[in-house]
Amino acid sequence: MTASTRLARPRVEVAGLVEEAVRRLAELGPDGAALAGGTWLMRSPTLPGTFVSLHRIAELRGVSAGTWGALTTHAELAATPLPPALRALGTAARTSAFPQVRNVATLGGNLNARGFAEADLVPALLALDATVEVASAAGRRRIGVEEHLRAAHDPAALLVSVTAAAPAGRRSGYGRLTVRGGGEYSLASVAISADVDAAGAVSAVRVAVGSVEARARRCPEAEAALAGTTLDESAARAAGRAAAAVLTSRDDLLAPAWYRLEVLPAVFARAAADCLTDPSNVHDTGETP
Repeated sequence: MTASTRLARPRVEVAGLVEEAVRRLAELGPDGAALAGGTWLMRSPTLPGTFVSLHRIAELRGVSAGTWGALTTHAELAATPLPPALRALGTAARTSAFPQVRNVATLGGNLNARGFAEADLVPALLALDATVEVASAAGRRRIGVEEHLRAAHDPAALLVSVTAAAPAGRRSGYGRLTVRGGGEYSLASVAISADVDAAGAVSAVRVAVGSVEARARRCPEAEAALAGTTLDESAARAAGRAAAAVLTSRDDLLAPAWYRLEVLPAVFARAAADCLTDPSNVHDTGETP
């Protein structure tokens, strides 16, 4: 049986363990799909014959220092106090989409939304050098987010958790530009993770850009522009210009390609400002006036 149309009513099965869900998804093949927050399904013109619901799998809901279960929602991430090194993830979750989506959209779903260039958590996790635990019929393994995004999609595999380190002296931040009335999707998004000393000087740095190209990715040219500088608006805008010079932007109904590149310096400045925000302030929006 092939994927059904939206007019059909899919069957929903409930799994209680990760291995149970993986086994059932492998049995169902192309006519099955995992069901978590469901926000990505709203964009799909077709639905599978059977959903395997993950909501009763307690392992997918765990939240601890630097590790989050795949079912952690954007709203839960936004409400969790994070150290300066992980601030980019909290800001990305806090400013993504709108409350109705943040309340149900999951961390795992955001990472697995192939073809969704605007996924806000992805550039943050790339900049944070995060790793993911993936369960499949072959067992479990932990790989980097970059490798996970490059890998061929396995519909029978489940993302179990995401982990990111928070070394002392490291700061991260996130900036985005959106369009009102357009689903609050990012037109351009930037995440910066940098080792910054007391004077604001940058040593090691990772930068990821989302929404501009078809898939979020790191930008070595922007990293080179920031390394050795003082993390301020001027340095951030220079890094944004370096990124705009090498990225291949995309057109869509929300914005033309040239506009995404034009605004990149300002979005870089927002991300840098977020890096330097008082770490005790976890309720700000991450936006600058």
